[in-house]
Amino acid sequence: MGILNTDRLIVGYDLGNEYCQISFATSESGEAQTLSQVAGEEVYNIPTALYKRQGTNQWLYGREAVRADGSEGILVENLLSMALGREPVVIDGESFDPVALLALFFKRSLGLLSQVGSRLAALTITCSSLDRGIVDVLLGMVEGAQLKAERIAVQSHEESFYSYMLRQPGDFWTSDAMLFHYGRGGMRMMRMGCNRRTTPIVTFVKERAYAFPEDALPAWGEEPVPWEPDSERGQELDRAFLEIAQECCGEEPVGSVFLIGDGFSQDWMKESLRFLCRGRRVFQGNNLFSKGACCGMQERIAPGETGKAHVFLGNDKLKANVGMRLLRQGEESYYALLDAGENWYEAEHAMELYLQEGNELALTVTPLAESGAAGRSRQVRIVLEGLPGQVSRLGARFFLKEENRLSVEVKDLGFGEFRSSSGRVWKEEIDLD
Repeated sequence: MGILNTDRLIVGYDLGNEYCQISFATSESGEAQTLSQVAGEEVYNIPTALYKRQGTNQWLYGREAVRADGSEGILVENLLSMALGREPVVIDGESFDPVALLALFFKRSLGLLSQVGSRLAALTITCSSLDRGIVDVLLGMVEGAQLKAERIAVQSHEESFYSYMLRQPGDFWTSDAMLFHYGRGGMRMMRMGCNRRTTPIVTFVKERAYAFPEDALPAWGEEPVPWEPDSERGQELDRAFLEIAQECCGEEPVGSVFLIGDGFSQDWMKESLRFLCRGRRVFQGNNLFSKGACCGMQERIAPGETGKAHVFLGNDKLKANVGMRLLRQGEESYYALLDAGENWYEAEHAMELYLQEGNELALTVTPLAESGAAGRSRQVRIVLEGLPGQVSRLGARFFLKEENRLSVEVKDLGFGEFRSSSGRVWKEEIDLD
């Protein structure tokens, strides 16, 4: 049984420094839809901005904030990057926590869900990329917004691309899929491929960034203004993108191509689009990542057959199995601690164990490659200096602070009436790469 009642929503929230987007579905199997800022139009971008009226506690957000700029108040932009910087922000003579400002924007923007008359049940937040700092900010943002949701997750854009593809028909999986995102900072290409010789099928996304002019992008906070057809500048952009497309498609066969971002909203693609459409399905839009985040939560709640058959090894995934050999019910067996394919920032395991003799713990680390093949396992020994050489009860915690850095914390818990805890804590970091 799913977690949803009929009046609850699964939401995908794409958060960027300039804009955010919100997509939703009304069930675990429902089609994701995106909230538009203008009824009957595909205006999905919500400027990531706040506006404070001077001398009052009145705040505006999104499009209203941008429109109010220039009157008696303060426009606050770059909310995500300010939150990552963690430095207090002075607005109208008052100091604010930047994560609290981001949480205010987040909560106000989620109020748009009232358009569809339902309440939030589960939410996935997606960003361009993830590291420990971004994850901490996002969790702080969620806490500050005081959301009442059964499940909350975060994932990168590349995983949102994968999640979106999981909800596409099976014939989309017969060859690689490619995505071009044209926004501030240039052109970003993602190519999703699979190794179908493995069980489960290992799926991965390779990324490449290209410097690309920002001519076709609208001014921040504004809607695109149509270009003149066949303009000279449009032809230059077309030729430049054609070179990129030819380079990216020159490897393994590509069956589907997705063109997303405001830069593709103008009518400048002629030769490049003609090339991409040769034997490939080409789709153009601007809301794939928020839809993919929504699909990602649907998969977490009720995995589909395609999701069950694949394991995704993206940049933010743990790429090694971590375990140890233990005696369980008198027999030695392998005990899994962390599994490859988990989000590294969510991978954590805590346990209690007994060490019969000595002062060492031995971990088994087995890397998993894109080929799906497990690499050669290696033993990593953790020496607990100063631990008494007798039976000890230990508390152990395994987690990652960075993508390929395993942190191990071991605490001496003593041994009942025979030996009290020394209070010692051992910490070790292990390179998994």
